[in-house]
Amino acid sequence: MSTAARKSSARRTRRTLSAGKASARKAGKRHTSAKRSVGKWSGRVTATSDALDLKHHLFKQRSPAAIARSLKRSAERSHRRKASPYQSAMSMLNFYINRRGKNLSAAEKKKLNAAKGELRKAFGRAA
Repeated sequence: MSTAARKSSARRTRRTLSAGKASARKAGKRHTSAKRSVGKWSGRVTATSDALDLKHHLFKQRSPAAIARSLKRSAERSHRRKASPYQSAMSMLNFYINRRGKNLSAAEKKKLNAAKGELRKAFGRAA
């Protein structure tokens, strides 16, 4: 196949692909790739984080003190974290709060923010 024929074929392919995307947009459909990822990346990060090995259902515990104790224990035992235990524990708690976003009820948000205060106390960083 000559260079000119290859270029022509590539142009035709690009034109066909872009036309397909445009028609999908016109029909009000969203263009999706052939491979779809399963689940959400934030859930995967929480489950398989390199920083901490978290207790199952850690953030569903009732007591903010229990959440803080568990995070502290996980952070201090981890040898894979990049920051200090305090930073790793607080970072994971903030990550969870931020990723839950609007799906976090007022009571849950209050409990998790109280867990931040308990975590500061547990590490002797209370202001």
